[in-house]
Amino acid sequence: MKRLFLLIVLTIGLVAPVLSDFQAGQDASNRGDYATAFREWKPLAEAGDADAQYNLGYLYEKGRGVPKDFAEAMKWYGKAAKQGDARALWNIGYLYEKGLGVAKDYAEAFKWYQKAAKLGLAVAQNNLGVYYRKGLGVTKDINKALSLFRAAAEKGSV
Repeated sequence: MKRLFLLIVLTIGLVAPVLSDFQAGQDASNRGDYATAFREWKPLAEAGDADAQYNLGYLYEKGRGVPKDFAEAMKWYGKAAKQGDARALWNIGYLYEKGLGVAKDYAEAFKWYQKAAKLGLAVAQNNLGVYYRKGLGVTKDINKALSLFRAAAEKGSV
């Protein structure tokens, strides 16, 4: 009997992340019910879902459904970024650019924007253009800036 109980507990523990529903979290977020979104996404994020990890990072960054916590945002963005999530890479750059939870560091922000741009994220290409135009964290280079602005404009949604 004890073995059966243990087997049931272990099975529930393994199935719980699957029971969480990414779309249910998205629907809750769209309604402004961020606490429910968090509850839906957290098991998925802990199980390694990059989209859920990114979304938890965003909730922590903005303080939606959870207390604002830039360290937690960075943690979840970092997990998604390791899986190649361009949005997470961009958001890490943004945290460095603004000095949110980390020391403001344009060179470090540039590195993260560059990683996101290599994955084709237009807004990251635009950010790199701004950095080259202004000489933020890199040597000022108007030609590189223009090239990046063009690439971002071709993709749209900057």
